[in-house]
Amino acid sequence: MESLHTGVTMRKSLAILLIAAILIGSIIAYEYQLSRSEQLTGTITVSGAFALYPMMVMWAGEFQKIHPNVRIDVSAGGAGKGMADALGGLVDIGMVSRSISPAEIQKGAFYVVVAKAGAVVTINANNPALADLLAKGVTRSTFMGIFIFGNVTTWGQVVGRPSMTDPINVYTRSDSAGVADAWASYLGNHIQADLKGVGVNGDPGLVQAVQNDRLGIGYNNLNFAYDNKTGKPVEGISIIPLDLNGNGKIDANEDFYASKDKLVGAVASGAYPEPPTMELYLVTKGNFTGLTKDFVRWILTDGQRFELENGYVPLSSAIVADQLSKIGQ
Repeated sequence: MESLHTGVTMRKSLAILLIAAILIGSIIAYEYQLSRSEQLTGTITVSGAFALYPMMVMWAGEFQKIHPNVRIDVSAGGAGKGMADALGGLVDIGMVSRSISPAEIQKGAFYVVVAKAGAVVTINANNPALADLLAKGVTRSTFMGIFIFGNVTTWGQVVGRPSMTDPINVYTRSDSAGVADAWASYLGNHIQADLKGVGVNGDPGLVQAVQNDRLGIGYNNLNFAYDNKTGKPVEGISIIPLDLNGNGKIDANEDFYASKDKLVGAVASGAYPEPPTMELYLVTKGNFTGLTKDFVRWILTDGQRFELENGYVPLSSAIVADQLSKIGQ
């Protein structure tokens, strides 16, 4: 009965969010009627966080349908690259999936939040302890032993089977990444540099490393851990559930990993903790101006309606209004 109630609650949360996103778009539709009819031209360059890359590609495509004389070039490379490129004037917009530091603001970083996403722990689908891991989950303290302290070194330790001596092969991000900061923050307010493991560049690289290693463990933005077409974990990967209450089993209210939609619903409702959920930002040097401002304004309004279907959580109407005010409507 509790499982049924939880499922209904999640579906209601998703429905409310979707309705809110649609209402936001409807309310401001008149404001953007003029910009839709204008013949906008020019090129916008974007680089940065893998966490926001799939959504940005979608946004770029939809905006270019409205304004066919606009070209938007999008590349991924990590949150650190997005910030550096934006501050260095190498791109118009940087995608960043971590908090903006005071030092970056002093250098001219101007930012708005555009979405929310989550990070998950990934293991190989042929892990020898898979059945126990899926049934019991893993507590934060055990994850700290794996990724921070290095004193949990076998899969038998994780699932309470001393006879299982298979080693844990830990992978982490080698590039500056918001998902790494979010995961480290969940593990006791640590930072990316505190995470142990073999460094791998980018979300796709980290997925591949775990796919190729039966004993591997890593972490990923959920949009790289799940297949966008099937909504299931990508081939060769399983997701380790978080045992949030530490009772040694995954309860009904902790069981939201079977599909991307279920996990996005948990992020949206707050059932999935923050961190490792994270806000996603667009950054420029100074304020957004000209064509770039038109694009960011569209993302904050009409563009929000594409987020849920693509594995992201849209902003509330209050946050949208605040961000629009920040860039100067």
